[in-house]
Amino acid sequence: MDSSSLNSPELMNFINEEKQRAMVAEMVAKLTSVCWDKCITGTPGSKFSSSESNCLSNCAQRYMDMSIIIMKRFQNS
Repeated sequence: MDSSSLNSPELMNFINEEKQRAMVAEMVAKLTSVCWDKCITGTPGSKFSSSESNCLSNCAQRYMDMSIIIMKRFQNS
C-alpha cells in the first residue's frame, strides 16, 4: 500500500464514518448504563413498571439533549 492510498478521500470518509459509529455505540452504552443504574432499582421482571419505563425514557431524552448541547458547544469553539 503506497502513501497516496492512505490519504484517499474514500479512506478518509470510511475512517470518519467508523469514528461516528464508534461514538454512537459508546454513547448508547453509556446512556444504557447511566439510565439503568438510575431507574432500575430492583430485580427487573418480565417487563418494566410504568415508573421505570417513564424514568428510562426521561433519562434517555435528557442524556441525548445534553449530548447535543455539548457537541454544539464544541463545534462553536
